[in-house]
Amino acid sequence: MSRPTAADGAAPTTMRAVVVTRPGGLDALEIKDVPVPVREPGWVRIRVKAFGVNESEVTTRKGESDAQVTYPRVPGIEGVGVVDEADEDSGLRPGQQVATMMGGMGRSYDGAYAQYVTVPAAQVIPFETGLPWEVVGALPEMFQTAYGSLTTGLDLKAGQTLLIRGGTSTVGLSAATIAKDLGATVLSTTRSPERAGQLRAAGVDHPLVDNGTIADQVRDLMPEGVDAALELVGCSVLADTLRTVRRHGTVCFTGALAGQWTIPDFTPFMIPGGVRLTSYGGQAADLPADVFAHQLQAIAAGRLTVPVAKVYHGLEQVRAAQTDVESGTTPGKHVVVLPTASPPPNPASSSWAGSARGPMP
Repeated sequence: MSRPTAADGAAPTTMRAVVVTRPGGLDALEIKDVPVPVREPGWVRIRVKAFGVNESEVTTRKGESDAQVTYPRVPGIEGVGVVDEADEDSGLRPGQQVATMMGGMGRSYDGAYAQYVTVPAAQVIPFETGLPWEVVGALPEMFQTAYGSLTTGLDLKAGQTLLIRGGTSTVGLSAATIAKDLGATVLSTTRSPERAGQLRAAGVDHPLVDNGTIADQVRDLMPEGVDAALELVGCSVLADTLRTVRRHGTVCFTGALAGQWTIPDFTPFMIPGGVRLTSYGGQAADLPADVFAHQLQAIAAGRLTVPVAKVYHGLEQVRAAQTDVESGTTPGKHVVVLPTASPPPNPASSSWAGSARGPMP
């Protein structure tokens, strides 16, 4: 067994965490004092600095996730922070900046809505940046999904044309900025005409208003069809998206914002001749450390923009963050930042400092 390397000073024995005590509404989220997780060999313990709040965590809270989720559970499918303890041969050192995401995190084992989290070492991406935690905290799941869809899913190249269906989602906005950095021409959809400016700000060349069918709009701009299309809305519009792509082009199914994941009475002949259909649902390993470093440098240089909707400070604001995510009124990522110097756990602290809509004055 590898000897562990740990940060100077022992970690506390207890920590504050947001716990889903049972499936339900916002009141099912409780701040509790819980034991700091004990790191297993091959795993890494991370002191959490920030984490994104995602729709999948709302689903977990409601009890609508699959059977791998049991309760009570600390949610959170992604987080950023610093290494607290790791195996000596892991290549990770205490205090090193790291990101982590997916792989059962916050579902089959406790996630990042806490002061500390433990994850498998293979699920850790080291990085170095001077960007603030609220920016870095928005990135892991969002960038991994967008980057994996464009590369593994679509093999997008410079000079090609890309359609993003569901463009004002966090993944859609990230995919637009990454695709532009790759040198692609980007078409992207929104259901709200007033959000076209947000698409342009992300680098989109041709914002499109989606009324349920967009194939004709796309063909007006690209008569032969686009080279690639990223489907984030879901099966309810997939047939229309397939009609926007040129012969030998590719559609990658990554998300279902509209909630429909299956097609009744599906037949392969609904796919236009010569058009390729694939899917993407990857893991942390699909975002290599050098790619993540490039993205961080591009953000610092102003070439990539990070669609942050709102920043929340402290675990007490997780309910407010989930409320805002569920409402869907503000496009972009919702990020919770933890205090740099966390106070010792308060034995009396098992309730919220604020209502579901925000902190108390």
